Amino acid sequence: MSFFESVEQYFDHAAQFTNLDKGLLAQIKSCNSVFRMNFPVKIDGEVKVIEAYRVQHSHHRLPTKGGIRYSNHVNQDEVMALASLMTYKCAIVDVPFGGAKGGVKISPWDYTPEQLERITRRYTTELIKHNMIGPAIDVPAPDYGTGSREMAWIYDTYRAFKGSDIDAAGCVTGKPVHQSGVNGREEATGRGVYYGIRECMNVEEDMTAIGLTPGTAGKTMVIQGLGNVGSFTGKIAQDEGGVVIIGIGEAEGGIYHPDGIDIHEAIRIRKETGSILNYPGAAQYFAKTEREKILELPCDILVPAALESVITRANADRIQAKIIAEAANGPISAPGADILLKKKVLIIPDMYLNAGGVTVSYFEWLKNLSHTRFGRMEKRFNQNQFERLVELVEETTGKPINPKERALIARGADEIDLVRSGLEETMISAYHEIRNVMVSHPEIHDMRTAAFVLAIQKISSDYLSLGIWP
Repeated sequence: MSFFESVEQYFDHAAQFTNLDKGLLAQIKSCNSVFRMNFPVKIDGEVKVIEAYRVQHSHHRLPTKGGIRYSNHVNQDEVMALASLMTYKCAIVDVPFGGAKGGVKISPWDYTPEQLERITRRYTTELIKHNMIGPAIDVPAPDYGTGSREMAWIYDTYRAFKGSDIDAAGCVTGKPVHQSGVNGREEATGRGVYYGIRECMNVEEDMTAIGLTPGTAGKTMVIQGLGNVGSFTGKIAQDEGGVVIIGIGEAEGGIYHPDGIDIHEAIRIRKETGSILNYPGAAQYFAKTEREKILELPCDILVPAALESVITRANADRIQAKIIAEAANGPISAPGADILLKKKVLIIPDMYLNAGGVTVSYFEWLKNLSHTRFGRMEKRFNQNQFERLVELVEETTGKPINPKERALIARGADEIDLVRSGLEETMISAYHEIRNVMVSHPEIHDMRTAAFVLAIQKISSDYLSLGIWP
């Protein structure tokens, strides 16, 4: 089963619980625009033809929104699947975008920064020529193999062609902060993953059902993939949630220690030496040929944060985690998910859990359209108000508040505080909307189906408001 077929199977399963018109369901499900391109780029004196894609899954809301990934594994099926998930993801977290996705079929590690810039700018030019990018049309973002650097190149290229567009900065998100980006975007997906895990584990009834006590403190976690999402998920879960990270897997292998691994040290060592296997003092090391065994370690929370379909019917029976938090897109195939659900594993689905990236991208887009940073208008006013409140408390009680506490209480919110607050509110609200669907539909036994039902219902309301369907 292909990735796209797997997504469609999930959709079809959820659709039966919606009682919506078949034609409407077919419209919501289908990819509206699929653009495949081949463009030439001169590399090392030779012309190389690059294969690339941009898929706009749904135009029920505009602009469409979705990341661009650079990978040798990019193909039309994958990009269509990811664009579909983006539509449902945006609906779940109430971000007013249609879903889209892009892909360039290259391994970014095979090219110099100068060559990557050439490829990125050429890809952007193709999107501009075919009217598939713009703050009101389609807004790309980073994905696997890309980051703020590539987004800055896209922004600069777009601005070169559309210099009169006053909202040009909104053509792409995930930009560097000093180039119209937003504070908190880099950590957004990983932080959103943590907020989702935390909210799930705060529900006593659900934790009792799988044999866990509520809360994240002291729970064990295994992370597969130390890219942007996996790294931030691990750091925030360890630092803010008291989670004990016992296993980490990467392309070159994996490490395990039942007493815990310092995620900051592991990231530092991998960055300096190029391999997670150089982490000292692990109880067990997994070579590259057995790296998938990291998924099979006994733990409370398994976080697959790499690529899709790493858990399938071939290895699902060997998974020992009680909760699987899908930080990556599509890490569990549909047949693999069936096996896990029969084992009573609680799966927090990707289309909800990794929505932190698009949520904060939405905040960045809003910032670009408003042409002002968050907090600029109210920070000092709030700080002055809090200062007066502190003084009133001191006068009333006759007890001075020490400078450290005063500074903490009286400070006004910076942009990153507001972004984190908005992200936290979004993830908490969306989680309980999904759970409420499960509670109100006893025949739905998993969060993924509930999430799809919620997304389909929200998207259908947009189409129904057009008067096309009765």
